[in-house]
Amino acid sequence: MKLFPFRRNAPPEAKASRTQALVALIAGHRPRWTPRDYGALAREGYQRNAVAHRCVRLVAEAVGQVGFTLSEDGREIAAHPLIELLARPNPRLSGTGLMEVLAAHLLIAGNAYVEAVALDGAPRELHVLRPDRMRVVPAADGWAQGYDYTAGGRSVRFTQEGAVPPILHVALFNPLDDHYGAPPLEAAQMALDLHNAAGAWNKALLDNAARPSGALVYGGAGNLSDEQFERLKEELEANFSGSANAGRPLLLEGGLDWRPLSLTPKDMDFLEAKNAAAREIALAFGVPPMMLGIPGDATYANYAEASRVLWRQTVLPLARRLAADLAGWLAPAYGAARLVLEPDLDTVEALSFEREALWRRVNEASFLTDDEKRQAVGYGVRE
Repeated sequence: MKLFPFRRNAPPEAKASRTQALVALIAGHRPRWTPRDYGALAREGYQRNAVAHRCVRLVAEAVGQVGFTLSEDGREIAAHPLIELLARPNPRLSGTGLMEVLAAHLLIAGNAYVEAVALDGAPRELHVLRPDRMRVVPAADGWAQGYDYTAGGRSVRFTQEGAVPPILHVALFNPLDDHYGAPPLEAAQMALDLHNAAGAWNKALLDNAARPSGALVYGGAGNLSDEQFERLKEELEANFSGSANAGRPLLLEGGLDWRPLSLTPKDMDFLEAKNAAAREIALAFGVPPMMLGIPGDATYANYAEASRVLWRQTVLPLARRLAADLAGWLAPAYGAARLVLEPDLDTVEALSFEREALWRRVNEASFLTDDEKRQAVGYGVRE
């Protein structure tokens, strides 16, 4: 049973997230970032670096497109309130959008937070909360007893009580922190700075007529006076600096000689350094460089193989992690001991070749019964 695309025909009931009023207070204003460099990573990485931006979008959008199946005790469930909840988490967000935003938060911040809004003891809406606005409130034993969400100078505290605690916190592994996860973007920060610096250097070079600056050499007796030096400096900045004055000839007098400075081939190798930094950024996110159009990378035989690597090593593990955390968090609300959300690999086009090969091998296994063959390819036993 495929859960995506999601549909739910029942009209939404009167309910709202507790953070809705806080978000409304700061609408139209710049967000207030935490001092954990989340803002710097988001700006310099996701917003200003094409490689990091594409990596996040590529992985997050792929996770959002994954289809899931719901099962209990090995039996697939065709209709369940959890399916409806994940189909439309809230009136403004689809199930695909929920998974995409959670994956993007994990890649940029290392943390993702979901708020469950309950009505009559049952979760009716799910809201994704900004990780930079959330603070863990540790108990005496060191574990989180609550979460403080701050926006617009006001805070609301979520106490982790009840069968379904109001907040689900998904954190990537961090060896140096007990509560907050370590994002891939932070691991790629050095390569990110190199890549951005190379782009800024190239832009400055283009602004200077695509050539390095030169030196004015005074060949007369003695030195220029302070007045002569300042006048010469002002004339150069006003009439010969910037891209608008590119190629404009210099008119020199009084023993002045213009000597251009040239770049060596080693100095001009910044493009390869930029590509190497791009590969490191892609490595941190688990994205094959071939899929980003980075030249000089021949690790994978073709694009289809690179796509399979992306799905097998990056997208599906992240999708399984999010699905398992959501199911384990919400299962007690339905009186279920164990609800399992699993990616439906039949919906993944990039893995169609592997699926066809598996079906062919299983079909040719004459020693298996029909029910065993169904289980081997991920289908349940016939009723």
